[in-house]
Amino acid sequence: MKVDPVIELRDVTFSYDGPPVVSSVTLAIPPRDFVCAIGPNGGGKTTLLRLMLGLIRPQRGTVSILGESPERARCRIGYMPQHAQLDPRFPVSVMDVVLMGRLGQAPLLGAYRRADRTVAGRALAEVGLGHLASRAFSELSGGQRQRVLIARALACEPEILLLDEPTANLDPAVQDDLYALLRRLNERLTIMIVSHDIGFVSVHFKTVVCVNRTVHMHATRELTQRAVADMYGREVRLLHHVGAPRPEGGT
Repeated sequence: MKVDPVIELRDVTFSYDGPPVVSSVTLAIPPRDFVCAIGPNGGGKTTLLRLMLGLIRPQRGTVSILGESPERARCRIGYMPQHAQLDPRFPVSVMDVVLMGRLGQAPLLGAYRRADRTVAGRALAEVGLGHLASRAFSELSGGQRQRVLIARALACEPEILLLDEPTANLDPAVQDDLYALLRRLNERLTIMIVSHDIGFVSVHFKTVVCVNRTVHMHATRELTQRAVADMYGREVRLLHHVGAPRPEGGT
């Protein structure tokens, strides 16, 4: 039976007042896929996420999210940007940060509702930090902060998670734990992340999207050293991290 993609780009081209950042991109991601977008700096990975969120519009082609325009589907997407606009020194609690994810659902004026706090608490519990709800965000470790930001993305009760470099600057063991969390979330959510961490791609993900102005999509088991070298313009080692389970399936 044919399954409709939850993310679909058809012949998409976009530029920031110059040469195209992405050109003639066609891409289809099915429900509950676990996708990693890789590629050199400036290749267009973050631009793809912004197109999917409807933050920018293509000069050519169409973007469809959950069968709708990105603008209409945005409330069904949880997004974690690469650089969260959140000063860790600001006196805000973990729960306050997660509740920010309810801003699209909560009333424009007044306090958060009990239902909003219930959803935020459930998101915190899902990332394993329910016991830290009242802790100051500034007191957390780097890995805990990333989990809180994922909980913030979950607080909008999304169907899709888009994460830009969620494991950047984390120790390998902390990265492993975060990937394990994302695999659990992938049991019910479609997840796409942008990452520079080529070594983990073949271990954790079902699908890899190679982005360098154009886009090529592979099942991770089909990703070759030559394909990666051609994309980066140099040899890049693909490491197979022993001890983590390989993903099943692929598209």
